Amino acid sequence: MQKKIIALAIAGLASTAAFAQTNVTIYGSVDYGYSYRYDNMTSGNRNISGIDGGQAQGNRLGFKGVEDLGNGLKAVFLLESGFFGDTGVDHTSGSMFSRQAYMGLTGGFGTLIGGRLYTPHFSFVGAIDPFGAGTVGQYRNVYGKDVDGLMDPVRVDNAVAYVSPSFGGFTLTGAYSNNAAGQEDGVSNARNNTVYALLGRYTAGPVDVGLNLHRIAAGSTPAFSGVKYIDNATLGGTFDAKVVKIAALYSYNLLDQTAAGSDVRIENWMVGATVPLGKFAVKASYMFSDGNTAAGGNAQQFALGANYSLSKRTDLYTAYSFIDNDNASRNGVIVGRRIADVGDASNSGLGAQQGFQVGVRHLF
Repeated sequence: MQKKIIALAIAGLASTAAFAQTNVTIYGSVDYGYSYRYDNMTSGNRNISGIDGGQAQGNRLGFKGVEDLGNGLKAVFLLESGFFGDTGVDHTSGSMFSRQAYMGLTGGFGTLIGGRLYTPHFSFVGAIDPFGAGTVGQYRNVYGKDVDGLMDPVRVDNAVAYVSPSFGGFTLTGAYSNNAAGQEDGVSNARNNTVYALLGRYTAGPVDVGLNLHRIAAGSTPAFSGVKYIDNATLGGTFDAKVVKIAALYSYNLLDQTAAGSDVRIENWMVGATVPLGKFAVKASYMFSDGNTAAGGNAQQFALGANYSLSKRTDLYTAYSFIDNDNASRNGVIVGRRIADVGDASNSGLGAQQGFQVGVRHLF
């Protein structure tokens, strides 16, 4: 009798595990490698090397699930935590699911979710960039950096987003946040940094093109004192001709400030290509930022890299980039603004203008 009870208990546990696996997926990525950076703008120059995690793609551990509610309606959720592979600590030293955290419903009407989300801007531009917004070749190195990186917004808190069904390859994404970062202010709604985003995207066959509009209506919090709003408009796309995948984008960014004559305008251009060669993929891009005040003038980046596929989930990668900060002063002293430098998906550029990386990435 006891053996039967034990057998039934084991069968019950097995069926529970199987049920959980069909509804909840554990996923993530682990990325680890070597990075070398050279800084020729600091007096005496600097050579910086290190063993870093999350160079090509931020290390993460996530849980996502789907429940079928019937009649084509499903409940979905996603919880994603980020961590540094070289130290093991989380990205924000405190937030459990700092990368993404949302839940919602999906069906014939489209998908509606709410929580901490990637902005349509970042999801779109990251897909265009041959380096996927990672390694020292990432587009973000010379993209606008003023006002806490909000010229290039990555994630927003307190957000609601809707993604339409595909209409012949065309989808529309709309997003709204009542406060871009952190809990809503308990004193006045006027202190919240409100976000509005709209992305129209067409994906069919070899073509993937879109137009994204993103506005942050700055609240009256101290961090945005003197700022009225921040606008980002991006037009770009890719064309996959099989022998080469071509990428291009243009963006216009405006930070409107209350002080007369203090507005910040930045225009960015990028062209890039990815060439598949068997298990290899060779990548190159050129990024130019016109009037990038974060660099004290114009900034441009040349990047070259390659990936080698060991399997469907594991690859080796390498990348090199060179940044020219036109008109920037030495030692990075530019009215309190940062120079454009060679950061990656998880690590800052440390003020360096040249970078080289090698590493290995595994997805699970």
